[in-house]
Parts: sequence; structure tokens; C-alpha cells
Amino acid sequence: MARNTAWNEFFASRFAELEQRSQFREIPPVDRGADLYIEYDGRRLLNLASNNYLGLAGASELRDGAIQAVQKYGASSGASRLVTGNFALYDQLDRAVAEFKEQDDAVCVGSGYAANLCVLTSLADRNTVVFSDRLNHASIVDGILLSRATHVRYRHNDLEHLAGLMDRYVDAPRKLVVTDTVFSMDGDVAHLHELVPLCRDYGALLVLDEAHATGVMGRGRGLAHELGVQDEVDVHMGTFSKALGSYGAFIAGRRDIVDAVRNFGRAFIFSTSLPPAAVGAGLAALELVRSNQDRSERLMLLSSQLRAVLRRLGFDFGPSTTQIIPIMLGANDVALAARDFLMDHGVFAPAIRPPTVPEGTSRLRLSLRADLGGKDMDLLCAGLEALAGESGR
Repeated sequence: MARNTAWNEFFASRFAELEQRSQFREIPPVDRGADLYIEYDGRRLLNLASNNYLGLAGASELRDGAIQAVQKYGASSGASRLVTGNFALYDQLDRAVAEFKEQDDAVCVGSGYAANLCVLTSLADRNTVVFSDRLNHASIVDGILLSRATHVRYRHNDLEHLAGLMDRYVDAPRKLVVTDTVFSMDGDVAHLHELVPLCRDYGALLVLDEAHATGVMGRGRGLAHELGVQDEVDVHMGTFSKALGSYGAFIAGRRDIVDAVRNFGRAFIFSTSLPPAAVGAGLAALELVRSNQDRSERLMLLSSQLRAVLRRLGFDFGPSTTQIIPIMLGANDVALAARDFLMDHGVFAPAIRPPTVPEGTSRLRLSLRADLGGKDMDLLCAGLEALAGESGR
């Protein structure tokens, strides 16, 4: 194939710039990336990078659910659900999610990214103003851009700022506020007790991305349930791919909103539906979480204990109150060096750099999990003690 010099120069220039800023990304040489311990380039490391918060990805119940679904329905649905890619199993999952989230209706889609695109492009258009927390996930930002709505960003968790912005657009035909509930890089939570009445006062729909709260908070149902405001939220999005240990996502809410997603959500309409294995595992995960709260309670306890260790060692873990705990380091090269240092001590915690986080806020991101045992925590704390000594804290 002929080489195009202009393209070669374009890529070389961009990659050189990334390398200079310590931001070039490569897929890590990892095997079995959801397990408690991973093989990383020949080394056995404690895995604090996965979002498998409850350790369910390898649970026998989920394996059995997936296997039974494959045996009955095969490996693929073969089409969009609106064509022929729908089985009774899929309808069962929709109903199970609606019941789990205590909502009128629900629809399941291929991923959390697709779910946010579906919601925002279904509900928002050129005559809509969407107010979005500045630290919302990239899929929310992309969904707003695709909707062609007016995109107004408010300072992170600053609801006074949000109210001032909503005053500017008080006459807009339609208003919508969207926020993560657990923020995936800082581990803090949205201020829903203030956000709910603000949306009510301004007549704005409230859309929540509960991806990192599902399975963990509110009896597994999310932060809105934890705080008792679930009935005042218009759209609940959550994923199966994190604490629920499977794959896919769901959108739950009023029947008219879910019908809008089925009719206007392009990522739903034009995508082959989830493979049966993921649906079977998702059903099993919902049942496990519904019947057993011990895992989530242990996860929150471990998180609190680790923050106490980090505080004692002098590390800055930002505003974290959840199972996601950053170690704020600032510079990209410092974060990469800290990652490599912990790997030498048997722990894998990824270095998160811009553009995933703002410039100057590179960090290690610790994702705790309920299946950490005493020896695992000892290994982690020993690595952190050594890192604190290495950095002169």
C-alpha cells in the first residue's frame, strides 16, 4: 500500500507531542484484567485498576447465567432489538432492571457510553439547554454534542454556579441537567439533595449516570436510592460492566422517557443487541446484588480504612468518599514513576493523565474491590508506605 507522506507526518507529529508530555497511551500487557491478581508482562500484581468493584466478574452464578443463555440462544442476537435481535431473555432483563431501580420501565443497551448517547440524543435537541457538571464522563459530553443542544457546563458540584447559569436560560423551551453520581476519577459524589429541588424549581429534567454507584450504594440501586430521592429523578442510567461484573448498560425511568429512547436512541436502534451471554450474566448479577449486601458494605469499609492510611502517610486523595480513591501527584512523569514503583512492589494502580483529568492533576487511581483480603491490604499498604518514603513524605 502506498504511503501518504502528509499522513505520516501528521501522526508522527501528534505522537511526538504526546510522548513529550508523557501522555502516549498503549494497551497494557495484561492477562485476566478483571481478576484480583493479574499477569502484567510476566509479573503477578494486585489489581487495583479494574472496576470489578464487587468481584463478581468471576462469580459462579454469573458464569452459569452466561453459559445457560449461550446454550439456549447462541453466541449472538444477530440484529438490532427492533429488527430480530430480541429474545424473551432480553425482555426479562428490561423488566428486572425496572423492578430493581423501582421505575416504570427500562431498556438495556450495549454499553454505558451508548446509553448516555441514547439518552441525550433522545431527549435533547436544538431547542434544549443541557447543563452538565464539568467533570462528567466523556460519553455525556459526546451525547450532548451529538444532540446539538446548547451545552452549558457548571463548575464541579457547584450548585450555586448552576443556579446562576439556569437563570440565564430561564426562558429556554426545555432544560435538562445531567451528572455522574460517583465521579470516576475523583471518587466523590453529586450533591443530589440540592440538585433535585433545583431541577424542580427550574422545570429541568434530571438525568443521572449511576455507572460507578450501581451495585455499591443504595442496596446496589445507586446514589439516588441511597439518599432517598429516586422518585424525583427522571432518568437513571447504570452499567452492568462495573460492580455487576458483566457487560452492557441500562436506562430506567418513566415509560414515556424509555419509549423515547427506543424510538430515537440511535445507539439503540442501529446497534446489534447485547450477546445472550451478557444478558444471562446481567440477570444473575442483579439477583446476587439484590439478595446480598455484604459485598458492598465490605467495600465501603475497606475504602474508609484505606483513606485513613493515605491520610497518615501524607498523600492527597482529593474529595474521595467512595471505592474510587485517587492519589494526587500533579505531573504526568511523577504519576508514571509512582505507577512503576508500586508495580515493583506487587501492586498495579494506573496512572491517570490528561485529557482524562485536568492538566496538572495526574494521579494514581485506586479502584478498591470487595474481594480484597487481609493479606492483599497488607501488600497494598506496604507498597504505599514504601512510595511515601521514596517521595519524601
